[in-house]
Amino acid sequence: MTNSTEFERLRRLHKVLVMFYQQNISQAKIAEMTGLSHTTVNRLVKEGQERGLVEITVKSPFGSMLDLGTLIAEMGRIDNAIVVPEVSTDPRITIKSTADAAAAALFEKLEDGMTIAISGGVGVSAIVEAMKPKRTYDVTVVPGTGGVQGKYYTDVNQVSMAMAEKLGGRALQLHAPIIAGSREARDTLLDERSIRDVFDIARKGDIAVMGIGSVRASTSTYLSLDDDIDPAEVLAAGASGELLAHLISKDGTPCDYSGNDRVVALTLDELRQIPHRFAIASGQHKAEPIAAILRGDFLTTLAIDEQTAYAVSDILKGDA
Repeated sequence: MTNSTEFERLRRLHKVLVMFYQQNISQAKIAEMTGLSHTTVNRLVKEGQERGLVEITVKSPFGSMLDLGTLIAEMGRIDNAIVVPEVSTDPRITIKSTADAAAAALFEKLEDGMTIAISGGVGVSAIVEAMKPKRTYDVTVVPGTGGVQGKYYTDVNQVSMAMAEKLGGRALQLHAPIIAGSREARDTLLDERSIRDVFDIARKGDIAVMGIGSVRASTSTYLSLDDDIDPAEVLAAGASGELLAHLISKDGTPCDYSGNDRVVALTLDELRQIPHRFAIASGQHKAEPIAAILRGDFLTTLAIDEQTAYAVSDILKGDA
């Protein structure tokens, strides 16, 4: 049976442990408050650890991100949703972190002999910037869309060349606008041999890398692709997002919108035939577009930042 002296010692030990670990009081302050010497307080703290009276757990900051990614992957019916923890409120830093994660996921699938079909845009350009290959890859990088005049750093031809240079592969060029002046003009372009040959290669691609576009935000890239795009008409068509310049409705189907008939790009059905389909999106204004794209079963992997992921999960929960 524990005598009174031992009981008092254990009571003191417990008190010191509670003050130090639960109340976050420094050892020097505990000594002052209890009248114990600093050496005695330090000894009692160590004794508590040695006797197993204290359990220290370090929780990973990525645990909740993994759970959130799993949730979005399940609700969006994709293989993998990579959620990047928020490290800054600066959108430039956020997209860089998201692109780092997307590039790492891409390397997990990349093999020699593959063909990569890509779109242009800020997100895809950020992925290329984030690429740090440990070796060269015998790959072909090919545009999956036409280009945008004047958008040097984010134009699909520039981005495809940059990706090929990073990987040590080769790039094809596609000399056509992403939006043609009319449906007839688009059909004529797609019938041009040099353009047709590039799309034939893109259709047989192993990997697609794309950005997801918004159509409602003032910063929407899509709305600046062509002078004939009318924002009011886009909204009237019920567009929620954009993928490869195709406008997508809330339910994940292509919009009944005249601009979709002018797109010089892989069709959405052709996109679905590519085995590995990566997309990057960053910013809460992308939440509705992302949800729409996920409902359309266009992706296999999504890289997304934390706050946007929470917004997307809230939207998709409404589908259940």
